[in-house]
Amino acid sequence: MKLTSSNIWFTSDTHYSHTNICRGVSNWNNGNEADFAESTRDFADLESMNSAIVANINNCVDENDWLIHCGDWSFGGFDKIEEFREQINCKNIVLILGNHDHHIQNNKNNVQKLFTHVAHYEEMNITNKSNKQRLILCHYPIISWNNMNIGAFMIHGHQHLKGDCRFGEGKRMDIGMCGSPEFRPYHLDEIIEYLHARPSRERHPREK
Repeated sequence: MKLTSSNIWFTSDTHYSHTNICRGVSNWNNGNEADFAESTRDFADLESMNSAIVANINNCVDENDWLIHCGDWSFGGFDKIEEFREQINCKNIVLILGNHDHHIQNNKNNVQKLFTHVAHYEEMNITNKSNKQRLILCHYPIISWNNMNIGAFMIHGHQHLKGDCRFGEGKRMDIGMCGSPEFRPYHLDEIIEYLHARPSRERHPREK
């Protein structure tokens, strides 16, 4: 896949219109307030959360940029997939399928046409500031990934990790929206800055 812009953004687990992840309307509260706060987003209602998701993407990602989305696009049924997509200005969206993207995976009503590319897993070589970077993209974190010992980044979602927990062993990062300090996508430059100095994970002899 050839990307036509050097402005490349990454996000995951937007969970557009997911009731239980929205604190004001969630049914997840089991009495443990700390766990409830950690697992939900601080919005009073779905409209507020959805508006923030859309605004924070559009405020960062321009029409001709690329947005790499590592899965769990939306909730609330088939119609929410298109409702969310129609509000995003970016024309070039690559979707790496997550565990909640079954409607998109099944391609009901040819919904995959809303995206530039849809896959479960991708490997990309991206040139940024005259440097080439290998990216391994999957919704799920991979412990042992291709070219990890020579600097390839493993970019994933699924875990909703925050703070330093976003970074796994080696050059691995959870780029989900919940872990973004400003609840927005990450630019490629930010990810390179985060991961470049981290040591590559060495392969175990049995992995070779």
